[in-house]
Amino acid sequence: MTLADLSDGMLEVAVGKIRAANDPAMRAVKLDLLADPLPAPAPDVIYSAMTLHHIPDTGAILRRFHDALANGGYLCIADLDTEDGSFHGPGVDVHHGFDRAALAAKARAAGFASVAFTTAHVMSKAVDGQSKPFPIFLMVARKA
Repeated sequence: MTLADLSDGMLEVAVGKIRAANDPAMRAVKLDLLADPLPAPAPDVIYSAMTLHHIPDTGAILRRFHDALANGGYLCIADLDTEDGSFHGPGVDVHHGFDRAALAAKARAAGFASVAFTTAHVMSKAVDGQSKPFPIFLMVARKA
């Protein structure tokens, strides 16, 4: 299993968890999937947890995920449903979650044959001193 990220801080966390698990089958690598060569061999599963809303060009990253996957492979994305921007607060340049139908259309345009959604979790976060729910979806898309 390869854990990839651009953030040195997130990579340090991943390396620490790998060491704690003492799992020689896991590794962490710094990878910019939009700019770096695709890893080989092609993985059967790519998952992304709460990262997609930080990537400006959603269509481009979905196309790269599709290109990177083995035929018959699965893309699993957990991220925010559309929200009002209060998850990160003002001044943070991210997507304010995603409309599921619009994201499914982008995934299909990227070449995925099937796309399905479920609500995976509802995160509660303090916003202006009040607890606010933020639904998190799980999208599973298959490369034919």
